[in-house]
Amino acid sequence: MSHEYTATVLWMRGEGEAFSDNKYSRGHRWSFDGGIEVMASASPSVVPLPLSREDAVDPEEAFVAAVSSCHMLTFLSIAAKKRFVVDSYKDRALGVMTPNEKGKLFVSKVTLDPVIEFSGDRIPTPEQIADMHHLAHKECFIANSVLTEIVVKGIPSH
Repeated sequence: MSHEYTATVLWMRGEGEAFSDNKYSRGHRWSFDGGIEVMASASPSVVPLPLSREDAVDPEEAFVAAVSSCHMLTFLSIAAKKRFVVDSYKDRALGVMTPNEKGKLFVSKVTLDPVIEFSGDRIPTPEQIADMHHLAHKECFIANSVLTEIVVKGIPSH
């Protein structure tokens, strides 16, 4: 079984904007199924303002969000199957870029820092929560697609 996912990425040079001098806007648009559009840009930490946009998502932020979102959705599915009631899940994920062995920058580590609220008659123990995080990491499609180290804060590695 396979699944396909699409995104349309559109960048256009602005009227009268130079290009070959490398002083062009990095602002662009991501479009997804269902009509969702997101403004995107190079990170201002990589390409200085005004050539980048602070009010747009950069690829590195999107990568960290995709890792966090996939882990969360997998965790919620596991918790539901185990009959735990999750009321909220908030993650302040952090991605770190470092040089690889060839000196090229890459997102080498993503640290997830979820705060999860449970309710009901069955509240999971810290050990059960850790087990669900480990299983979520093992089953997350995005985690299985990248070389980046992904850790959950406060959860020992297996």
